[in-house]
Amino acid sequence: MKKEYLYSPGPTTVPPQALSVMGNPIFHHRTDRYRMMFKTVVEDLKYVLATDNDVLVFTASGTGAMEASLINMLSPADRILTVNAGKFGERFGQIGRAYGLDVDEIIVEWGHAVDPEEIRKRLTPEVKAVCLQLCETSTATAMDIRTIAEIVNKSDAILVVDTISGLLCDQLLVDDWKVDIAIGGSQKGLMVPPGLSFASVSDKAWKMAETSTLPKFYFSFGKTRKSLEKYDNPFTPNLNLVRALKETLSLIKETGRDQITEHYIRLARAVRAGAAGLGLEIFSKSPSNAVTAITLPAGIDGAKVPAILSDKYGVTFAGGQEQLKGKIVRISSMGYINEFDIVTAFSALEMALKDLGHSFTEGSGVKAVQTELLK
Repeated sequence: MKKEYLYSPGPTTVPPQALSVMGNPIFHHRTDRYRMMFKTVVEDLKYVLATDNDVLVFTASGTGAMEASLINMLSPADRILTVNAGKFGERFGQIGRAYGLDVDEIIVEWGHAVDPEEIRKRLTPEVKAVCLQLCETSTATAMDIRTIAEIVNKSDAILVVDTISGLLCDQLLVDDWKVDIAIGGSQKGLMVPPGLSFASVSDKAWKMAETSTLPKFYFSFGKTRKSLEKYDNPFTPNLNLVRALKETLSLIKETGRDQITEHYIRLARAVRAGAAGLGLEIFSKSPSNAVTAITLPAGIDGAKVPAILSDKYGVTFAGGQEQLKGKIVRISSMGYINEFDIVTAFSALEMALKDLGHSFTEGSGVKAVQTELLK
């Protein structure tokens, strides 16, 4: 019997409290019972995001909230400035083009964060929105949102930030930094299965939404905000995921938002230390605390590493995407995870590398992880 260990950058492991409530008998969502639960979830999401802005919740993956954040703000041929530093930054541009927007795309070398000065140079008066990630998951790279927000806030453009993988791992203060739309998803640091996404919306963004003419129906911010007045949803919600999210948000509040972030920072440092202990390099030049991309050693078939980990040891890492296939593995340090999970992850990685004939001192990665965690 093989036990499974999940270290992918989403979905992440779900706490037993959240798993348990999803098995409870279902009840009707057009009731006070649901509205009381949903109110708690919305208010706790505000706590996580450090915002007093409206937080709109959708039954959709994070990409749904990304799409919603553009179609509710903009009109055909409006210009947006996007940062393409990987697969998910690329997605903002793809959504924009699908709706006939004028997409000005900053292409950033994979593994690098965008230079905020490049945004300053490209932020012309015609730009209506600047769109990028807090963490570019495909390269495990964190962006300097705070500095970028200072630049965008001096313009009429809104700042749209995909925080789906970075939330709670890389620092984000929505109100203090004046992030106009912060997009999140349930399956990362919030420790719930995939299927819920959300967006906080500033007053500046609501003002822009008044003139938007792009088509919208299911993802209408207006409909969702109106329902939110009664802590309801315009369309059928995923009640079981909302129940699970209530549980995980309660755990987060009990521990403390800042303490959770420090926990993830500590785990990410241990992952980086483990890589160094094995003589491997961190791929990103601006590493995130949510997920770490490790460059695999030359001389082995890197594409086989995730397969061996999964098939032989029951351990799930993520491989590289596009040009990074077979060149990196990505190890999550977010979700329902602790110090011993990181030790286990590196024990498995060492075994997989040994299976592929890579030469190193056995136990060096695990020892480096433990040394870092004991500091």
